[in-house]
Amino acid sequence: MKLAFVIPAYNEEALIGKCLESVLAEIKRSGVPADVIVVNNASTDRTGEIARSFPGVRVVDEPKKGLVNARDAGFAASEGYDLIANIDGDTIVPEGWLNVVADEFARDEKLVCLSGPYIYYDMATHNRLMIEMFYGLTYLIYLLNRFILRVGSVVQGGNFVFKREAWRQVGGYDRSIEFFGEDTDVAVRLSRVGGVKWTYKLRMKTSGRRLEKEGAFKTAATYTLNFFWVTFRGKPITMDYKDVRKD
Repeated sequence: MKLAFVIPAYNEEALIGKCLESVLAEIKRSGVPADVIVVNNASTDRTGEIARSFPGVRVVDEPKKGLVNARDAGFAASEGYDLIANIDGDTIVPEGWLNVVADEFARDEKLVCLSGPYIYYDMATHNRLMIEMFYGLTYLIYLLNRFILRVGSVVQGGNFVFKREAWRQVGGYDRSIEFFGEDTDVAVRLSRVGGVKWTYKLRMKTSGRRLEKEGAFKTAATYTLNFFWVTFRGKPITMDYKDVRKD
């Protein structure tokens, strides 16, 4: 399968370089054929310039600010690719990530989406421990929703891969969702056409800046509330969100 990374980036000049270095290194190491699309999402800094400096990286400009707007623009630019790896501009792809993706999709032809947890590499130890406990609860909810209630699954925003055709089949991104709930919307709708798997094997490194700035407990509670609201009501309850990087 042909795979494309889609990376939304708003004012990520401080971190987009490290992200792209990790992506390109993982592509080279794994031997998995993949291309890279960065969506420069209304940035006012050097994000687009830095991304364009990497050979082989394609940059798409999306002037309408918003995570889902950016993901949707990247999806539109990914025509011709079978698998879309959706990560973020502050993530760092760990060694072996692409091999897990290739193995999981090769093993199960009914699989339409694969996701896993974050490793918050720059957070305080006590916060990382709390997040690990939160992910333990997340895994139990995943098992309950997918295999017992059959009302959806779990997807971690910034660390998920789906089949392009499956996402097109369910209607693509809902641009009315600003930020919170976008990953749950993916999980619920893709579950209607195939398997959506959440596994600890697909870990992704990322910055914990949002959790550190807003508080890990408060942020986890907000994500959890919106997870259940989207799963059972179809729309997020939290519409506003704060930028955690400078304009």
